[in-house]
Amino acid sequence: MPTALNPLGQVALHVDDVDAADAFYADVLGLRRLYRYGDLVFFDCAGVRLLLSSPESGPFVAGGPTLYFRVADLTVAAEELEDRGVRFVREPRRVAEMDDHDLWMAFFEDPAGNILGLMQEAPKGYEPRP
Repeated sequence: MPTALNPLGQVALHVDDVDAADAFYADVLGLRRLYRYGDLVFFDCAGVRLLLSSPESGPFVAGGPTLYFRVADLTVAAEELEDRGVRFVREPRRVAEMDDHDLWMAFFEDPAGNILGLMQEAPKGYEPRP
């Protein structure tokens, strides 16, 4: 019988400054820090572990995978993050119209320049607050 893959257990993201990333993900984004071991810091993302670390070899280059965080209300989440100093590189907008819902997203950068996204699967007809 072939091995079945289970839900993701961990996602790794490279950063250039682990201390700055640790503070940003914990204090600005509000993720729960699980633990830190040297230059490895681990956060809980609703059961998926997020590992932030420096690259093992070669220079750091921003532009790794994009992490998308589900939110209940994109407008409220974006406003709260802006109040905490997050600068959005793409404001909330509808990116796809599905049969039963619309997909809305907004994008911002972490201190290392990695792109992070907020996403909301909104009911048809949803319009963000001005």
